[in-house]
Amino acid sequence: MSSALKQIFLMIRVNLGSLPRRLWISLSMVLSVALVVAVLAGFLAMARGFERALADAGSPEIAVVLGGGTNQETGSDVPAEAIHSLSAMTGDIGVARDAVGGLALSREVVVPVDVIRASDGAEQTLSLRGMDPAGPGLRDRASLSQGRLFSQGAREIVVGARIAQEFSGFAIGDRVRLGAVEWKVVGHFTSGGSAFESEIWADLEAVQSAFDRQGQVQSLRMHLDGPGGLGALRQHLSAIPGAPLTAVSEAELYAAQSERTSRLIRLFGWPLALLMAVGATAGALNTMMSSVSDRTVEIATLRLLGFGRLPAFTATWVEAVLLSVAGSALGILASWLAFNDWQASTMGANNTKMAFQLDVTADVALTAGLLGLAIGIIGGALPALAATRLPLTSALRARG
Repeated sequence: MSSALKQIFLMIRVNLGSLPRRLWISLSMVLSVALVVAVLAGFLAMARGFERALADAGSPEIAVVLGGGTNQETGSDVPAEAIHSLSAMTGDIGVARDAVGGLALSREVVVPVDVIRASDGAEQTLSLRGMDPAGPGLRDRASLSQGRLFSQGAREIVVGARIAQEFSGFAIGDRVRLGAVEWKVVGHFTSGGSAFESEIWADLEAVQSAFDRQGQVQSLRMHLDGPGGLGALRQHLSAIPGAPLTAVSEAELYAAQSERTSRLIRLFGWPLALLMAVGATAGALNTMMSSVSDRTVEIATLRLLGFGRLPAFTATWVEAVLLSVAGSALGILASWLAFNDWQASTMGANNTKMAFQLDVTADVALTAGLLGLAIGIIGGALPALAATRLPLTSALRARG
């Protein structure tokens, strides 16, 4: 057994020592694997970044009440009668109460508004969220970075950090036209890079008035009173007559949205990466067949000196795997340098733009790297088998 291992290690050294003779074709294999890995890592980083942005937005301590049998704010309508009935309930209904004994809630409505991006003049649809004064306080990680909050009844807006960075005209004190009226920017807020940073916040009544949505409420946000609060709230909502009301935790609401979009991103990414991987595998096979052809005399000589078929097979296969590992490492490094923390955007909730940062995490790198490794394992198997079946005497005769 030790003799076979020595033979394997010696043949690996011979193979790797001859790489400079095949530098360019070996580099082509490394680069093709790197390209496949970088593309897959880019798509996976996009999906992971989107998931993180929404996961950071959702809190398990906040309940979102929706009406009309939908599980999204789009299409939801919470009737005023239901809000009055809910507010009139006494006792423990699973929701925290404010200093005067009222429910800690915010009535909210989301309106899509078109804004021109200064960098390229493209029109983008953003979310203008009208909310009660309690609304900002129900976002655990949101905090003002500049200025102040909007005043009740005034046409004032507080802008998320991503919007303030990407769009001109949203500096403190600027006036921007949203819909048919002008709004004054009075503050900027941050939320740890979450989806909230892609929103514009304003007073609920001001938004309802400006967009002719008097009385419309799409959702209620409430602070739950402990771990069992959501179940208690659902039970009390079922007792309210009229259109059905559903309550989900904010974390569940954003997780559902994250799952749909990240699945779609992966649906595009994986087939493209696998198609490229087929081409890279064919390239790896061609590279390793060329390697075997280049080393015909060396392999034949070692075989005639008593080296077995296993060392010849293993050494060729290891060369292919090492080249694919180098390609995978290069692809992961390239994807991290190119994509990590790179800002992208997609359609988020309410059919409006949501910005997020790509996130090349360890599991993203591992998944993409394993695909690159598979290219080397599969692409190197047939050439490794061919190395064990060389006609030894004719190979040496051809050399002579």
